[in-house]
Amino acid sequence: MTTPLIGITSSRKLNAKGLPIIFVMEAYIQAISRAGAVPVIVPLGLPEEGLQNILPRLDGILFSGGGDIAPERFNGDEHPAVSEVDADRDRVEIHLAQAAAQQGMPFLGICRGIQVVNVALGGTLYTHISDQLPGALKHNYYPDIPRDYLAHSVRVESDSRLGMILGGCEFEVNSLHHQGIETPAPGLSITAHAPDGLIEAVELPDHPFGLAVQWHPEWLQAYETMRALFGAFVKAAGNVKRNA
Repeated sequence: MTTPLIGITSSRKLNAKGLPIIFVMEAYIQAISRAGAVPVIVPLGLPEEGLQNILPRLDGILFSGGGDIAPERFNGDEHPAVSEVDADRDRVEIHLAQAAAQQGMPFLGICRGIQVVNVALGGTLYTHISDQLPGALKHNYYPDIPRDYLAHSVRVESDSRLGMILGGCEFEVNSLHHQGIETPAPGLSITAHAPDGLIEAVELPDHPFGLAVQWHPEWLQAYETMRALFGAFVKAAGNVKRNA
């Protein structure tokens, strides 16, 4: 088996001199590398043709965390807490998520990534959980809290792919988001919930590896379970032959 090549979606911001930069948190790169794959950054700004040229060269895609998805992408409620919207990033990631689902390319979504997958396949989001989900827990443990802080538990369906990878039904996870899945996309299976009922993981049935979680396992690499998630993703990426 050749070493899988995993594309990691990127973010855009201005540096200290006001110049735009494309970046990826190093934690994603380290987690993918430890799992045995070669990570590559998928840049923003590429036209559709460029994205189509990248896809056949990748064995899997990791949809990383980051800013909010534009509410108009899913007919969502406007909210003053919506921030760091990047229309180009929405375009790039939604295109890639739809292609990965259709072509059988293994993918793993993390935080914003689960939201991108849901929106790309036709679902909706809470634009601010604390105002829109009755009885909601605190989910936005950032920016001044360690990223590995275990904020709450998640209950995982034992017969799901995620349950089999993690080897259990209940786990403590971190939580660095203020948005989340409201209505799951048609065809997605819900495989984990937070204690307040918020969807914490989804899977695409009959797909080689179509899985997304709301927490950040890349910051929880001290735990064997979270390393196992990346290991399963990389293994699937190394084994699958796709029809592009």
